Amino acid sequence: MAASSYMDYRKVALWSLKWWICVIRSEIWSMQLVFLTNLISGYARLGKMKKAKGLFGLMLDKTIVSWTAMISGYTGIGCYVEAMELFREMQLDGIEPDEISLVSVLPSCAHLGSLELGKWIHMYAERKGFMKQTGVCNALIEMYSKCGVISQAIELFNHMKGKDVITWSTMISGYAHHGNAHGAIETFSEMQRAKMKPNGITFLGLLSACSHVGLWEQGLKYFDMMRQDYQIEPKIEHYGSLIDVLARAGKLERAFEITKTMPMKPDSKIWGSLLSSCRTRGNLDVALVAMDHLVDLEPDDMGNYVLLSNIYADLGKWEDETKVNLFGQRSV
Repeated sequence: MAASSYMDYRKVALWSLKWWICVIRSEIWSMQLVFLTNLISGYARLGKMKKAKGLFGLMLDKTIVSWTAMISGYTGIGCYVEAMELFREMQLDGIEPDEISLVSVLPSCAHLGSLELGKWIHMYAERKGFMKQTGVCNALIEMYSKCGVISQAIELFNHMKGKDVITWSTMISGYAHHGNAHGAIETFSEMQRAKMKPNGITFLGLLSACSHVGLWEQGLKYFDMMRQDYQIEPKIEHYGSLIDVLARAGKLERAFEITKTMPMKPDSKIWGSLLSSCRTRGNLDVALVAMDHLVDLEPDDMGNYVLLSNIYADLGKWEDETKVNLFGQRSV
């Protein structure tokens, strides 16, 4: 009887030991999975996708979190094709997209003009009840705007509840993208009536809208408003947009003055915008200053040399076209 009890005890002890070993192994694997996922997310946020991809390949049981981290990472560095391919691979792997993965891949659809996938995501989001999520709606509005279906973006915007500053800014930028300054300005007025505080992106959209139709006075008004009324410090993108508004409207000298007083050095986009306007306005003096900076900032861009040559030709200064070669020699 005692021997039998002893054997039963040993069996229970062995079973208990095996159970604990399984538990420990499971816990260790879970910890490794969490650790790998966190590493992948960290590398992806930093844009180090080669390292993230290497770790991702080591994972046997990939989770929705790890897939989404990779998709978001590729989208963040502009590798939109890779992001969309991973989104498809994730579903082939049996993982159903959640609202976060949808928000991660939709910007790729927007930049690549992949309307078909964007529409599928919209239908999927409706079926899964994700349309209550503000982030999903915002991403869909941006996608439809950039894919050329502004009417669908407007419909989503109008029926959406719980709009945030991103929602309003995205719609304003959408109107600007389609050259509809009136729509952008009216949406901003609605935003103000809704007591929603704008941000820097909001004003970028407004300045872009003004640029398309030459509303330079309105552009100056918004530029001053962001600083004085909302204490938003303009970045180089805002200065660039304002200069573009003024230059396109024929206020070249005023635009040029801003390049002298802005708190940061103008970039190639700003000088390029001025150079383009110089041809329209026949202003050789500003063109030479702009070209002087462009030679240093982007010496290999032949378009700038051609543009300056055309300005000389338009002004009938055929004998001075050879001066363009001097800029070319400087860049070598």
